[in-house]
Amino acid sequence: MAKSPTVDDVARVAGVSRQTVSNVLNTPSIVKDSTRQRVESAIADLGYRPHAAARMLRTRRSSTIGIHLDPYAGGVSGVVLDRFVHALTEHAGDRGMRMLVYAARTPEEELARLAELADRAEVDAVVITGTFYGDPRTGWLHRRGLPFVSFGRPWGDDDVGQPSHPWVDVDGAAGTRAATEHALSIAGPRVAFLGWPSGSGTGDDRERGWSEAMAAARTSGPRWTAVDDVAVARDAVTEALGGRQADAVVCASDSLAIGVHLAAVDAGIPRLPVVGFDNTPAVEALGISSVEQLPERVAAGTLELLMGPTGNVVAPHPSGLAHVLVTPRLVVR
Repeated sequence: MAKSPTVDDVARVAGVSRQTVSNVLNTPSIVKDSTRQRVESAIADLGYRPHAAARMLRTRRSSTIGIHLDPYAGGVSGVVLDRFVHALTEHAGDRGMRMLVYAARTPEEELARLAELADRAEVDAVVITGTFYGDPRTGWLHRRGLPFVSFGRPWGDDDVGQPSHPWVDVDGAAGTRAATEHALSIAGPRVAFLGWPSGSGTGDDRERGWSEAMAAARTSGPRWTAVDDVAVARDAVTEALGGRQADAVVCASDSLAIGVHLAAVDAGIPRLPVVGFDNTPAVEALGISSVEQLPERVAAGTLELLMGPTGNVVAPHPSGLAHVLVTPRLVVR
């Protein structure tokens, strides 16, 4: 069995002292950029992983990242966050870090839980999910000085050019744009969109992709609305599908897509092209096309923003990146 690389091995390959390697691992801000990059490259090439317990005693860090676990609500779409948490845990382990999952039912309850974790030094950083307009968690984390990344945009004026904090997200508009272009190519010009009520950052972004694709094709289709529930979605479009108002339907989620599929069966058009968003096992079983969010890539991007390439010390986006936007993949069935 090959011997694991040591700090001395990293120092030798990088051409620096052992103390310089330690500084890069524990206090990278005090190391000259060119030297830090050379050490980080040696760490990556050698696959060096410091001993977690020893590092905790030396640095007084917990080597732990906290993440909020949403309350279980059943339904179809929760599987995406489950996959994200699993992937994040695996990637964090590869970098010598652990994940601590905490529960909270409201943003206020989450802030109280975060305060406890930070006061007891149980986490070095946090990943928050489900961002929304006016999210109070981001300002609190900034004021507290606790490094964090959000799975979800800040939803500000310029989230890409001047984001208020580091974030990773799926390009929802790119996903629905690809879904709409596919529907136009196989079905006809009247591609409808079934989305959530306006005001949701994620939902509005997904609607934008449909609107852009329809405008580029110089055609139009109806925009329907329903909350994220299969039965509600089925009821919302039953009458419209009975009147054959659409050649295909692109949806903001798999729950909505399943509702449309059931309504189409009721209307006697079981082969109506329907595209969902999330690519859950439910739509796979029903043979419905869907947009795959690739949560494993989201997890990798999250840790890159938190930790950079060194793989062991959490710091505010040391890689220089401010955001990672993952392009989803359309799965056609």
